[in-house]
Amino acid sequence: MDVARDWIHTASRLVVKVGSSSLTTAQGMIDVDRVDALVDVLAARRVAGTQIVLVSSGAIAAGLGPLGLSSRPRDLATQQAAASVGQGVLVARYTSSFARYGLRVGQVLLTADDMMRRSHHINAQRTLSRLLELGIVPVINENDTVATDEIRFGDNDRLAALVAHLTRADALVLLSDVDALYDGDPRRLGARRIGDVRGPEDLIGVELGKGGAVGTGGMITKVQAARIATGAGVPVVLTAAAHAAQALAGSDVGTYFHPGGRHPGTRLLWLAHATTGRGRLHLDPGAVEAVVSRRKSLLPAGVTAVDGDFAAGDPVDLCGPRGRVVARGLVNFDATEIPELLGRSTWELATSLGPEYERELIHRDDIVILESHH
Repeated sequence: MDVARDWIHTASRLVVKVGSSSLTTAQGMIDVDRVDALVDVLAARRVAGTQIVLVSSGAIAAGLGPLGLSSRPRDLATQQAAASVGQGVLVARYTSSFARYGLRVGQVLLTADDMMRRSHHINAQRTLSRLLELGIVPVINENDTVATDEIRFGDNDRLAALVAHLTRADALVLLSDVDALYDGDPRRLGARRIGDVRGPEDLIGVELGKGGAVGTGGMITKVQAARIATGAGVPVVLTAAAHAAQALAGSDVGTYFHPGGRHPGTRLLWLAHATTGRGRLHLDPGAVEAVVSRRKSLLPAGVTAVDGDFAAGDPVDLCGPRGRVVARGLVNFDATEIPELLGRSTWELATSLGPEYERELIHRDDIVILESHH
């Protein structure tokens, strides 16, 4: 057995993500045999002592059949209606299937926005930890009934990577309808399976396809998820749901993404990957250097302009003089307050506006550097 894949085999806590197309028929109905086959594999590992966190897509797809829809709807309201109906169908199926092994499941619905704020993500971490202590298998999905961008971009892959970090998992397994990452369309003759990814250089020249009719993800979101997880020190295996047993046993199937990063603070990981800027602060060159290179707090004196409509506590993007986003942070002021602060020192602001203004726009502990991502 490959030493790296042995990490999957010996992991005491696994996050497993499964996509819509691996759980449903083309018509959108839950495929009972597929769900049971997956649960057979996960339950065997759980009974053997491994804690399992399941991140499952499929709510929208599962709602298509009951609503009489022949394909995934394009409009957001109908997607949300399908998610509302389908989520109950999905969890009922998991509940019944895991019950065959005397195991209970707990539903956890999350959105990226929920996880943005410190109190929320700490609460999610506490809840998941307690579920695992109680022997429950958490079944996590994005809250598609109220989500917006999450629905459009199929972010359950990204969510799984963030959950793997949040739960301090030993490994992440991404299950799809494709058995591995290939250097081109796997249906094309001569496409080569990529067995291991140790860094960005292993992905040079690789064509990444988009999702199918039922799911919304695709290889792009899976590679992005693997990048997030491995950057946080979590190894990743990407393979087909049909190969789940081999993957969890550490066999040479799929594509193995080797961990290469340290464990960053959970909140900064969410800030970098689970949020989008609600506005922009434009920085002068000195402020960019202070924030990016010296990891200092952002002061009003270094900001030249503000865009967007945001409130104190929201994430905002920090841009250099040419408009390139170099960082993201949680701002301490509303957008309407900031224009009169621009270019002025905190001492000057405290003197003219009051002591409550003698503070940074964004504290350095609430800033994540994004320059390497752009």
